[in-house]
Formats: sequence, structure tokens, C-alpha cells
Amino acid sequence: MKRFLSMLLLAAMVFTLFCGAAFADDAPAEEAPARTSDVVILFTSDVHCGIDQGFGYAGLEGVRDYLAAQGNDVILVDDGDNIQGEPIGTMTKGQALVDLMGQMGYSIAIPGNHEFDYGMDQFLAMAEKAKFDYISCNFNREGELVFQPYVIRDLGGAKVAFVGVTTPKTLTSSTPKYFQDENGEFVYGFFQDETGEALYAAVQKAVDDARAEGADYVVVMGHLGNELECAPWKYDDVISNVSGIDVFLDGHSHDTEQVVMKDKDGKDVVRSACGTKLACIGWCRIDMEGKITAGVYTWNNDAPLPEMLGLQNKMSKAVTAAKAALDKKIKEVVASSAVLLTVNDPEAVDENGRPIRMVRRAETNLGDLCADAYRFQSGADVAFVNGGGVRANIPAGKITLNDILKVHPFGNAMCVIEVKGQQILDALEWGARKVPGENGGFLQVSGLSYEIHSYIPDPCKADENTMFAGIEGERRVQNVLIGGEPIDPEATYTLASHDYMLLNGGDGYSMFAGAPVLQDRVKLDNQVLIDYITETLGGVIGEEYEDLTGEGRIVIVEEAP
Repeated sequence: MKRFLSMLLLAAMVFTLFCGAAFADDAPAEEAPARTSDVVILFTSDVHCGIDQGFGYAGLEGVRDYLAAQGNDVILVDDGDNIQGEPIGTMTKGQALVDLMGQMGYSIAIPGNHEFDYGMDQFLAMAEKAKFDYISCNFNREGELVFQPYVIRDLGGAKVAFVGVTTPKTLTSSTPKYFQDENGEFVYGFFQDETGEALYAAVQKAVDDARAEGADYVVVMGHLGNELECAPWKYDDVISNVSGIDVFLDGHSHDTEQVVMKDKDGKDVVRSACGTKLACIGWCRIDMEGKITAGVYTWNNDAPLPEMLGLQNKMSKAVTAAKAALDKKIKEVVASSAVLLTVNDPEAVDENGRPIRMVRRAETNLGDLCADAYRFQSGADVAFVNGGGVRANIPAGKITLNDILKVHPFGNAMCVIEVKGQQILDALEWGARKVPGENGGFLQVSGLSYEIHSYIPDPCKADENTMFAGIEGERRVQNVLIGGEPIDPEATYTLASHDYMLLNGGDGYSMFAGAPVLQDRVKLDNQVLIDYITETLGGVIGEEYEDLTGEGRIVIVEEAP
């Protein structure tokens, strides 16, 4: 009875949302094909491992089955960035998500930028074994397409073509080396010329070829988004420079915009996006008369739908099983350490006998390790990690995946930007402003050393939003060295950290606003640390990190000379 009531509630919700979601129509062709039913394309995008969030896969199954029971021909597709974003992705290198997509009954998917985060070989191996088709008209190796540019499905008595397109920003928003050969030359690409013309031509060719093969409707599955930094490869850039597209189902920017715009020939094209983490499910309906509508089903509750409704079905069981397997996997030993790595003072305790946290006010060996991971994994000149983002010790001896995940639990993602030496100096000053007190923005560093003259009053000024607003007075941070040489305020350096600090101004780091982004959210912070320990260090954290107070990269000078 509980399951029956749950499904009844779900059906009622879907019906209500469907009735209120249609926003555009398209004139049917003069010689419409013989139709047998409405076609409903359900699409997801930017799931980012959120398989039990929002609707969850269990809710998605319920929506699909309800629509099919109403006599619609339903197909399920995904617009990329499905397999990365949470530990279940990191721990299985995406495989658990690809397996779940197969069980969910996806028919088609495209690679988003984060499908490549576990390496090219891993993604291509998963794609080859997937129970659904990966397509992309622009992902290529030395000019040759890696996947089919489109597929045609017979749906509701019509031939519906699906064309895939992946943002060329992938080259910097995943790890660049994954697209290079052993000599560091780029061999994989996305037709990323500066004008956008190469991408438009690739999409146009796929559309034309699909039409020539007999497609009645052409649906572009895009991972392009609406962000200005993605120009000239945004969804509207493509639509306005291509003809023959009926529907553009989009992802990447996590938006839910529903748009109708003109294509190159002045024809209306429906563009729909469905956000992230399964908070929404996108839909597109092609009815028996050829009318096209699209929109999203939205779950606005804090609790996930399967949890709130007690929904039990095939996918609820599959997700539960996948999570159970993850719980077992994170307890596996993946590395070892010859030393304790700590966030605390090596000796001092508070009045209650508890360790005193030092990672937010002074160098520690764990701070060094985390910063080194960012620098070595990115290849940047300098790396920063905010002390507030280093949350737990790593014990000496055997290390489990869970030990590593506890260090970086926030899901921030590695970025590299290009900065002037002066920006680095300002950032160090901002991070040191509270010493000897704590500050979550205190900077652990790699590739750099500096002194904090804590007897000098804090010279930093903050604006009304507590963001960095400049320096007034003598600086506390002095004798800054990069690679053993004095920092040049006018020189250009590459700086690695995470998106929270470099792109979003986290902890008030406004001095990086507008800096050129060289690598954009290429992998999660905990994955950066895992990869550094298991790959670069060979799975063993050695004696180079044995000093609990670090290597002397940060020297605090308490009294004037």
C-alpha cells in the first residue's frame, strides 16, 4: 500500500508539472510522417553523481514509467557531467555511475567536460562497455571523430536524430594532459577555433547528414551552457549559426532557462536546460501533430523524492546497492604513510587537554602535503590551500580512502589561473592578517616560502562584504621567494588552488577576480590528494613530510629585529 500511495503521489505531481510547463510550439512539416504516439524525451544533465538527490534515479524511473503508461514513446538521454562530483564517482573512477546509467535505461549520452576527469583511457574504456551510446560531433583525435556524431531513433512513428556536441572549454575545464600525447602535444580536441566557425560547421554537418539519412526531427544534445566565458561556443552561438535544429537540450552551466530563439535561417528553435543534481528532470514532447514543447519537472523539497515518498523500485535498490559498495570501498587501504600528518600543534593542548589546531595559523606537514598535491597535479608555479579546507589528520601507517576523503570533504575543484606577483603578495597578506589568531583563509603553500612579521599590525582593508579591499600601511608578509628567487610583483606566475578561492572569492580573496583561467575545475580536491599520494608518491607518504611543523615554508617572526 505504501508503494502504491507513493506512486500515486508521484503520478499526480508529474501530471501537474507537465500541464504547466509547455512554453513553445513548432509548426509541423507539410508532409508529416505517419505517427503512432507522442514522443517524450526525458533528459538529465550535470547529475554530478547526485543519484539519490532531488528526484534521484528512483524518481526518474517513476516519472519515465508514468509517462510510458500514458501511451507516450519515452526515451531517456543525458547531456554530460554525470560521473564526477561526489565520492562514488571518485572512488570508482566513474564506473559506478556508468553502470547505474545502464540500469536506468539511458539510450544516449554525450561527454561533458567532467567525463574526462579520470583520464582519457578510463573514459574511453567505460564508453566502449556502456549499455547506451555516447555521441559527439566535435570530440576528435587529430581531426577524426571519436564517437558517432549522431544517432537516429524510431520513436512514435517518427525518425528522431540526436546530435551530440561538447564544449571546447573541456580542454581547460578537465585536466589538459589527458588530451595530450607523451610529448605534451594536444592530440584530442573539440574543434575549438577562436571564431567558433569550426564548431558550427561540425554541428551543421551532423544535422545535414542526419536529415539526409531521413530524420524527421533533429534534437541537439549539448554540453555548452550560457556562461559568457564559454563564448563563442555557447548554446546561442551555435543555434544562431546553424540551421535545421528543432530542439536544443543543453547542459554545463547548471541553469534551467527555457528559451525559444531563431536559428541561422530564422526558424524557431526550442532550447531547454534542467539544472544539476537531479533537482529537475528535463522533458521535450513531440506530439502527434508535430508540435514541440519542452520544460522541466522540478522537485523543490529539501528531502529527496525517494526518501520523502518512501519510493521503492528497481533504481532505488540499485542506488542503495551502489552506495553500500562505496561504503565498503572507502574502507579499503590505498596507501601508507611513514609519518603522522596533522592539522594540530605537535605538542600544545588547550585547557581541556585537547590538541590545538594550527593549520589555520601556521604551517603544518599536512598543509604542505595538500598544497604540494595541487602544485604537482596541476604543474603550476605556486599552489595555495586554505587552512579551513584541511579538516582531518592522516595517521601514520595504513591509509584508507576514507582517511583521505575526510581531509577535503567540501567537493571544491582544482583550478589554475595566471596572476601577477603582486596578486600573490596581496593574497599572502590577506591570509596572514589574523596571525597569531586563526583564520580559515590562512594559506598553506607549495613552490613558495614567506615570512609573517606578526608584530606588525594587520594592514589589510576589507569592504562592506568582508572581501579584500587593499593594503594600508606596512606589510606583515616579507621575504617571499618563488622557486628560491625573490618574487617579482610585475612578473606573471601560474597559481593552483580550488574554485572556492580562485573563481568564487571564497574567504574574501577578491584579488583574483578576472584572472585568466588556464585550468577550470579539473578535478575534485579529494581526488587531487588521492592522485598525488597514489601516483606521484607511489602510494607512500615518506619522511620528507616527517616534521609536523612542515618544511619551513612559512616563518613567523614574532618580534621586530
